[in-house]
Amino acid sequence: MVLHSTPYTSACLHFLDGLSWMLVFPCYWLLDRLLASCVATSLEKQRRSQDPCSFLSLCILVSVPLYLLLLLASLPFALLGFIVWAPLQAVRQPYLYTYRRPDKHQAEQGQAGPGGAGTGEWRPQGRNFCFCSANVCLLPDSLARFNNLSDTHRRAREVGRRIRNGASRPQIKIYIDSPTNTSISAASFSSLTTGFRRTSSLDQRPDQTPTTNGPADTEPEPPTECPIHPPGAADCPIHPPAGDQCPTHPDAVPPAGDCPLHPNGTSSSDCPAHSTGEADCPVHAPSNHDCAMHGDVAPKPDCPLHASGVQISISAPEPDPDEEETGNHREAGGGDSMTASRESLARYHGDGGIGISSNNTLSHVPRTSVFKRPGRKRRHGDETFEHDVSAFFPANLDFLALQEVFDHGATSRLRRQLHRYFPYVLSDVGRYGWKGCCSRFKFLNSGLMLASRYPILDARYECYPNGRGEDALAAKGALFAKVHVGTSHQEQRVVGYLTCTHLHAIEGDSSVRCQQLDLLLQWGSEFRQSSSRPEGEKVLEDLVAFDVLLGDLNFDNCSSEDKLEQQHSLFSQYKDPCRLGPGEDKPWALGTLLEPSGLYDDDVTSPESLQKLMENEEGRKEYLVFPPSKTPSSSQRGRKIPLRGNGRRIDYLLYSDEGLQPDWKLDIEEFSFVTQLAGLTDHLSVAMRLAVSTGEDEP
Repeated sequence: MVLHSTPYTSACLHFLDGLSWMLVFPCYWLLDRLLASCVATSLEKQRRSQDPCSFLSLCILVSVPLYLLLLLASLPFALLGFIVWAPLQAVRQPYLYTYRRPDKHQAEQGQAGPGGAGTGEWRPQGRNFCFCSANVCLLPDSLARFNNLSDTHRRAREVGRRIRNGASRPQIKIYIDSPTNTSISAASFSSLTTGFRRTSSLDQRPDQTPTTNGPADTEPEPPTECPIHPPGAADCPIHPPAGDQCPTHPDAVPPAGDCPLHPNGTSSSDCPAHSTGEADCPVHAPSNHDCAMHGDVAPKPDCPLHASGVQISISAPEPDPDEEETGNHREAGGGDSMTASRESLARYHGDGGIGISSNNTLSHVPRTSVFKRPGRKRRHGDETFEHDVSAFFPANLDFLALQEVFDHGATSRLRRQLHRYFPYVLSDVGRYGWKGCCSRFKFLNSGLMLASRYPILDARYECYPNGRGEDALAAKGALFAKVHVGTSHQEQRVVGYLTCTHLHAIEGDSSVRCQQLDLLLQWGSEFRQSSSRPEGEKVLEDLVAFDVLLGDLNFDNCSSEDKLEQQHSLFSQYKDPCRLGPGEDKPWALGTLLEPSGLYDDDVTSPESLQKLMENEEGRKEYLVFPPSKTPSSSQRGRKIPLRGNGRRIDYLLYSDEGLQPDWKLDIEEFSFVTQLAGLTDHLSVAMRLAVSTGEDEP
């Protein structure tokens, strides 16, 4: 099991590949720019219609002839480079494995790397892991424009920033120090949360309207009794029997003038905190933001106002000092919104307030900790896990699978950004040229990328041999990986299996996709068998914690044209959290394919606004792609016919519990449709948190 960290085994071959690409690249770049000049996005068309004599139109008139002239001049060099480059692809490695040592903060948090989360001791009670899949449409700029997207390199850099900023955002932990009380009552939790400033669209609002995803959340009612000074209590920590001694300023008699419990130098007898029923009580009034005793967000253990031992702590990675500043605004002239999630997250800390995000969840929480989620997460009917539409990627994201990372320059930019959070990355996956079963020449690789916080032990790529039409020009296939997630007490490795894939995209080719699904199951079984410990080796067998399949399968569970795929045996081996059965999704499941013509509307260019639209039935009908059988032949935008369902869901997260230990069990904790890549791609991302329980009790 050797991971390929270089494209070629020989330095000489690596040099020849670089030299040949230097000769080919000018022609490739000029051809891409020439085609991009001829294919305009809806935003560019709008600008030209508003001002036909604009500077943009003038640039096109000048640049197109110049590109064409330079392209003709570069053709002889490109031909020479192609003659050298094409044969080299037969011996090129099918993927590139890169590892970046985690920084000091990541090492302290035990996130990755040797001695970190991946090689640590496996806790008897198990763990949970978070997975995410996203189609980011990072094609060469000329091809991306057919999906109404442009500026691939800029989008790649911003995609990486948003993913790592969302995954590494602050976590809120609520600890209870009492050895017996391991829960927080609704009333007492309300008294803790009502003082927090709510700024993000992720937080609950009192005026929220119900949606088809479930009943609207309501604000918790404030406590009717003061939890600090219940009626008849003789030992109130704020008003001791002495009456003249303030617990905040025990040496000051009368109390200090700046005491938060005794404003204006009042004595304890008329302390506003003691005013039973007063709406302006600074201790438990809903408008209070900070602890009246010490003003800190995280109360001190000996605070008399927090005698129950409840502590709130917030942890977040330190920002990378080398990171460029990004603005939280839409670029001039409208269009693509490069909303910086870093500044969106910063609103949680401003003005001394703290916002509680509905998807700030914990991957490794002690048994004595409790986390309440007062946000938008819902359960529908008898659903056993929470589901929501989130404006942020899940906190503590462990595994990320990306599709359509085709462009070489975009791959490098995206990989650099992801490495600031994910130490282990598999990129540049696939083949170019002619190779093995791929009979047609491949101009693009598979477009797959896999990032992990846990060490990757083994990986394999396989190419689908039955691509048709324009899809056959890309080496679409499947990437399999084995990751190390822990070590048991008996020195057994605990591992997980990941499969990332992107199926045939052309509509109507159901037989092609079914054949690819057959191959996917076959290759997966062969990979798991070959990557296990060799027979005869004096080591214990690996313990399998999970087997997860992620990717863009290019069929949905509601179209009549996709019946063959919906009934495939894949769904008997893997479970789909969003699926009720063939042709029927759960009511809360959303489509993941956005209508390309609306990508530049103001309502969908920021994560928060797109989240609001996806939570509204009319917004989904306007901006999601629906099955062809349920839409008119003309453009679906502005349609009048009623539509059923929530759009085409073609991005999947599937998991299998086959091959696990007899007593081990997998449970879904959360499932999210993520809008954080709004304005950067034509897909919604999907995320899932999977709990692995071993059936053992904590020692």
